[in-house]
Amino acid sequence: MQFRKSRIILVLLVMSGCFSSGQTQSGSGTGIEGVITFGPTQGGPIRADTPSSKPLANATFVVENAKGAEVASFTTDDQGRFRVPLTPGHYTVSKEGEKHGIGHYGPFDVDVVAGRMTNVHWECDTGIR
Repeated sequence: MQFRKSRIILVLLVMSGCFSSGQTQSGSGTGIEGVITFGPTQGGPIRADTPSSKPLANATFVVENAKGAEVASFTTDDQGRFRVPLTPGHYTVSKEGEKHGIGHYGPFDVDVVAGRMTNVHWECDTGIR
């Protein structure tokens, strides 16, 4: 009976350590994080009582390195926020599948520095006028 309790306690301690280290890593690291918005959201003149942009929710973006190779992708949350770990270097970020047409959803250039998350706020142009 004593052996069984010790084993359970050991398993709980190991699990606790895993969760604890996972939380520490999510608060730090190297990569990019931020918010992506889009606007204008309607045609015509901008009205003082109406926001001219809003978060770009649930949109998928691709990250390419300096050689043009895709190295990562991410999807924004319902508030347009995202976080993607990357190694240090220069990257270009664009909306997946948005190469031609009305509006501009990138490319956005960003430099990632070792040991920190680069914070960005990118505004996409819908092309509405």
